[in-house]
Amino acid sequence: MGITYEWRGDFDNASLNALHADGFGHPVAQTDWRARLERHSLGWVCAWEDDSLIGFVNVVWDGGAHAFILDTVVARHRRAGGVGAQLVATAARQARAAKCAWLHVDFEDHLRPFYFSACGFKETTAGLIAL
Repeated sequence: MGITYEWRGDFDNASLNALHADGFGHPVAQTDWRARLERHSLGWVCAWEDDSLIGFVNVVWDGGAHAFILDTVVARHRRAGGVGAQLVATAARQARAAKCAWLHVDFEDHLRPFYFSACGFKETTAGLIAL
């Protein structure tokens, strides 16, 4: 069976916490993702292979024209196969369908090729205050 991508897909917190731990290299947390997403997100995209959650991206927004992707993560064993780019492409289509005009992302420098080449983001000037 292939990989399927689902907008606002149903998932359990344990699966998403395990994926985050695998993808970001930290211990498994006990985050209540469902409550967080329902409160702050336009939507999210889940990538499934068989019954396993192998990818995820969160799409938060300002309630108007701006959407932002956060927490893009792909299971380590499925990286470099286009899963992340497809997650972002699905997020972009859904943000456009919700009448957003802009999709923003910030990222660590080593992810530049992924976001600029694989996903089609353009470089902009932005600012950041570390809190």
